[in-house]
Amino acid sequence: VQLQASGGGLVQSGGSLRLSCVVSGSTLDYDGIGWFRQAPGKERVGVSCISSSDGSTVYSESVKGRFTISRDNSKNTVYLQMNNLKPEDTAIYYCARASPPHCLARDNTWGPGTLVTVSS
Repeated sequence: VQLQASGGGLVQSGGSLRLSCVVSGSTLDYDGIGWFRQAPGKERVGVSCISSSDGSTVYSESVKGRFTISRDNSKNTVYLQMNNLKPEDTAIYYCARASPPHCLARDNTWGPGTLVTVSS
């Protein structure tokens, strides 16, 4: 299974970005997908995930109310809409197979991710 994250970039504080995660080798009918991020000098942490079965979602407290995860099964793609971005959201964002309620990554391999930089 391969997951390719894209959509990062440089944005000012308060701005928005939408990240995409294209899944190949599996389908969203079977796999929940999560977004994770790693800020400079910090550990990778979970941001949000969405289930394969009922579309239920989970968010970390730091992004709740600002980020929205969604999926398009026809495109085998999961999105992360990020609004009201803050400088502390600056990180490399990764997607991986993961499901609610704990949103733990199933696999121990990570793609290159996509860099989000929020300027103040």
